[in-house]
Amino acid sequence: MSAERGLGAVSAERGRPPQRPAGVVTRLMAAGIDVLVVLAMMLGLYLGVAGLRFLWSPSGFQWPASSLMRSIVVASVLAFLYLTVAWSTTGRSYGAAVLGLRVLSGERVLLGWFRSAVRAAACVVFPAGLLWVAVSRDRRSVQDVFLRSVVVYDWLHHRGPDSHPDVPGRPAR
Repeated sequence: MSAERGLGAVSAERGRPPQRPAGVVTRLMAAGIDVLVVLAMMLGLYLGVAGLRFLWSPSGFQWPASSLMRSIVVASVLAFLYLTVAWSTTGRSYGAAVLGLRVLSGERVLLGWFRSAVRAAACVVFPAGLLWVAVSRDRRSVQDVFLRSVVVYDWLHHRGPDSHPDVPGRPAR
């Protein structure tokens, strides 16, 4: 599958029903899972820094001190990187994958690196924009409106081990 064709074209070829925009509750649940992923990444980073400090000077080891502002900056950078990579490569963060969601352009193709980065920055800086989904007729957040993106339900419908053409090494039926 080429990047230009995107996921919507593949879905249409398989005869799957059109992708329906996701609602606010599902998107908030996915965002909550993503917050937990970022917190786990922060914990891993903190323990990694502590481990390096211990290896450098075991006798003088002290746990790294952190301020609230430093934690907010680190969390924001990690969230930005995590969302940018997830949306540009697969259209799914971990939270979106768990709940069967995918972020796509209005044409139902992947956003690409630039639009994913802008969307990630907008979501990190203005997370309340997600709440616009509750009043939007098209179920779009503020970020979706400005970037012409959409979050859709996109569950994979497996009928057997060889039925999904997107899995490398497996033939399509």
